[in-house]
Amino acid sequence: MSVLNLTAVSLGKKIQAGELSAVEATQEVLAQVERVEKDVHSYVSYDGEAALKRAKEVQQLIDEKKLTHPLAGVPVAIKDNMCTKGVTTTCSSKILSNFVPPYSSTAVEKLEAAGAIMIGKTNMDEFAMGSTTETSAYGITRNPWNLDHVPGGSSGGSCAAVAANEAIYALGSDTGGSIRQPSSFCGVTGIKPTYGTVSRFGLIAYGSSLDQIGPVAKDVRDCATILSTISGYDSKDSTSIKREDYDFNQYLGQDIKGLRIGVPKGYFKEGLDKEVADHVLSLAKTLEAQGAVVEEFDLSLVEYAIPAYYVIADAEASSNLERFDGVKYGYRAKEYNGLHDMIKKSRSQGFGPEVKRRIMLGSFVLSSGYYDAYYLKALRTKALIVKAFDEAFAKYDVILAPAAPTTAPKIGSSLADPIKMYLGDIYTISVNLAGLPGITVPVGKDKNGLPIGAQLIGNRFREDVLFKAAYAYEQTKTYEMCDLAQKGVN
Repeated sequence: MSVLNLTAVSLGKKIQAGELSAVEATQEVLAQVERVEKDVHSYVSYDGEAALKRAKEVQQLIDEKKLTHPLAGVPVAIKDNMCTKGVTTTCSSKILSNFVPPYSSTAVEKLEAAGAIMIGKTNMDEFAMGSTTETSAYGITRNPWNLDHVPGGSSGGSCAAVAANEAIYALGSDTGGSIRQPSSFCGVTGIKPTYGTVSRFGLIAYGSSLDQIGPVAKDVRDCATILSTISGYDSKDSTSIKREDYDFNQYLGQDIKGLRIGVPKGYFKEGLDKEVADHVLSLAKTLEAQGAVVEEFDLSLVEYAIPAYYVIADAEASSNLERFDGVKYGYRAKEYNGLHDMIKKSRSQGFGPEVKRRIMLGSFVLSSGYYDAYYLKALRTKALIVKAFDEAFAKYDVILAPAAPTTAPKIGSSLADPIKMYLGDIYTISVNLAGLPGITVPVGKDKNGLPIGAQLIGNRFREDVLFKAAYAYEQTKTYEMCDLAQKGVN
């Protein structure tokens, strides 16, 4: 079987057993990148020479029995908002086009310690602001299932890379659905863990109270293994949380009899494509046949989640992005007259339209006279949303929801109407506002052959039930690859 057909865990086992080498695995993935990258554009940058050098070093440690981690020797792609020491990190923005971090993010360090081999940095919506990976300063990423469609966003590059076999797995970040929505569009599996589970140190911030790093992979076991690897308390991140258990693989294969699944009525009304709804609800029927208890219920305040999210996220973004001024690092305008003019021109030229829009909105809601009317009201709404989920999880173990109202839209259709693009996040953003974990698994395809994903939402620190339910469903299905993913596979 080709390396490209293997999951990360399966490939890791073969490398440990000596059936394949880390170098051979890396060579195959790099060859796939050369074959399809010109069509998909998953990466902002990749370095085959550095990856092969790293693969030789890792293989030597494996041969010496000094490296036995399940992911040792397995090629990975990293979203370009995670700092990587000595490797340009741009957030897909012109303003960071020349930024080379002197350190790596904690999540990347943990993968490197496990023996992972970084292929490159994946494309994304600029500063993670977008839902289509079209706002990147370095060009759009295309959906491997249909190149005329978007891969979703903002982690569209990571999800497209896994879907097209340009990486065996990837890391993404999720601020309002940025792992779960593109995973749905690209037919892969992605999880956003409980806020604080994975260190945010080295993750270039968009919305600090919402951002969370998570894995994108071919199946649930891969996601559990990757999340177990990158999780853990980190004193360098003030929002990091100490948890008793980080072994998520132990929950795979557990009996789901009696598992209580709640289906919010409001999520399956007007605005949701019928094909998407039918496929998402098929997951509930599959788990019900295995002994789960499925019940509809009312989840209030859904309609208030989007305005609350965008007020809070943009307010935090206006503060976080204030540091990019052309003074110490990043892009600086070539012609200017004095410090003030330099900062103004550097930011005007360095940021794209969507980032400017959100900075201005965030600055507005934090300004004198509007802070109480908008920002504080959004925080109160967030508290009510948290309360609504707490009440729901008093009755249910898991909540089933779509990951997006439709399958992947055509390129150009979303950016033409930013409000419509924002509304596309309706099923994912509440999870970030409440700090909950959520996982997307593929559940089928629409009449045009585009993937559909279902989202399972759990209570805080209850990734165990998500992995248990997602794995139980996955065992009834066969993983499907798109034509581009099979290109070059023997």
